[in-house]
Amino acid sequence: MTDTRRLYVKSYGCQMNVYDSHRMADAMAREGFAEVQAPEDADLLILNTCHIREKAAEKVYSELGRVRLLKRKAEAEGRRMLVAVAGCVAQAEGEEILRRAPVVDLVVGPQSIHRLPALVARAAGGEAVVDTEFPPEDKFDHLAAPSRQATRVRGVAAFVTVQEGCDKFCTFCVVPYTRGNEVSRPMEKIVEEAERLADAGVREITLIGQNVNAYHGIDREGRSASLADLLWRLADIDGVERLRYTTSHPRDMTDELIAAHRELGKLMPYLHLPVQAGSDRVLAAMNRQHGRDEYLAIIERVRAARPDIALTSDFIVGFPGETDEDFADTLDIVARAGFATAYSFKYSPRPGTPAAAMEQVPEAAKRERLAQLQALIEQQWQAFNTACVGRSFDVLFEKPGKYDGQIAGRSPYLQQVQVTAPAEMIGEIARVEIVRAGANSLFGELASPAARRSGIAAAVAMEGA
Repeated sequence: MTDTRRLYVKSYGCQMNVYDSHRMADAMAREGFAEVQAPEDADLLILNTCHIREKAAEKVYSELGRVRLLKRKAEAEGRRMLVAVAGCVAQAEGEEILRRAPVVDLVVGPQSIHRLPALVARAAGGEAVVDTEFPPEDKFDHLAAPSRQATRVRGVAAFVTVQEGCDKFCTFCVVPYTRGNEVSRPMEKIVEEAERLADAGVREITLIGQNVNAYHGIDREGRSASLADLLWRLADIDGVERLRYTTSHPRDMTDELIAAHRELGKLMPYLHLPVQAGSDRVLAAMNRQHGRDEYLAIIERVRAARPDIALTSDFIVGFPGETDEDFADTLDIVARAGFATAYSFKYSPRPGTPAAAMEQVPEAAKRERLAQLQALIEQQWQAFNTACVGRSFDVLFEKPGKYDGQIAGRSPYLQQVQVTAPAEMIGEIARVEIVRAGANSLFGELASPAARRSGIAAAVAMEGA
């Protein structure tokens, strides 16, 4: 494989896929591969796929049609391009991908990405490779650590996977079949990764998992550790100034995790807690294992612990059997909860899931309901952003802004904030007064010249370290 040194990875879907894409790139970097930004330049092209969205597999096959043209062009230039499909569609489709898309050389499921270098070597030798097994070894023990340079390129905020898989078996969801049962990483392995990230300049870490608040790792004394325990442990790391986690299930919102939102200053006042529907009848059909009143009670407890918290959620409209009355319950729970924002989708059947065999809602009804729900969510989002005008809070600056002289960062509530300030402040946290709310961003000013000077001084000191 000495002639194959350029890698392009396209990631679809959730933050866990982004994390897996980075780990695959890190693994191949050890084999001499450098990432490129254009797929046509690649000698190894990886599509890291997601199975959550509607017609996910068909969209992958459509993308592979475009990849086939790139591969043909590479062959015309006298070079070989290897094509790999990774992620949840790879897990679900397996050998069917090779049958339907001969352009593909390698299919690898999300639990086997630590084997990628060996699998690529086999594919380079002419073998059609499929690895969608659930291996007995822990992939995290074998994944390459990111280099300091790779971490700096990826920015000052990072995702860290702490838990994979799900045991809840919601009737609409493929995750238990593509990612497997819930598995949690040992606490000290996560701490070591977070320390490496902090050493490379990362200031904010988001802990991710299919059901992250079900985390039940082992601490250094061999005792079971919860997500709350892990958050407290990570808060002790020098350089880590902000902590977040996603995505959560209401059934795993424990008292100690809610207490962490009250007591742990580095844990941002933001919680993404999907409910999916507002009707008890639909929630039961989804096998969500909670009702609407139970959900509302949980968020009331969270708000009592952290009154300034921003809550967000997920919703599926048009779930099989959903009536107009059921949908009215969904609109009602959105109004009662007062979300900062929420993410909403039309239900689409996933082959092999129980809901796919249920009575389906007409497409026209799904479209109409989705439009109503999204209008309400947009109204709440704009109201939340408008309420931030005149407030001051700390912003972590992550990148250049949209216009010259601007830099952009994230508020404690995960909103994008644009500020006129020197680029040297990227990577720093500074107090910002919000002066205007736009459609998708907040606009602010540094709270004081002193805050600006201290931010620049800290940035210069960090560069010199």
